[in-house]
Amino acid sequence: MKLFIVAILLNIFSYAISWVQLNGQFVWPWFDRHPILLGFGLGGFVGYIIIFVTKTYVNFFDGLLWPGRFLTFSIGIIVFAIFTYFLKGEGINLKTAVSLCLAITIIIIQVLWK
Repeated sequence: MKLFIVAILLNIFSYAISWVQLNGQFVWPWFDRHPILLGFGLGGFVGYIIIFVTKTYVNFFDGLLWPGRFLTFSIGIIVFAIFTYFLKGEGINLKTAVSLCLAITIIIIQVLWK
């Protein structure tokens, strides 16, 4: 269980780095001017983390791929919403709020429904 929690935290971290890598160009001019550096510099680092996270999820869910995929997707949606709100200033409307509730529901289903 401890390794599963570490994987969730690393999954959150990888999506945070990915948000900055992909959307930083719309927030900071430096990111807009250095896409190759960001792509190669952060891409491999994030990729390695995601490989570890995926392996940990598959092991936790007894060899199944789908639960980890749903978990990863939902975590990504939540991290994207938080970072977009705080760093880009885009508010959360009703449609986004409902989608976030669905993402949280997916996480609960995947983790608690055995």
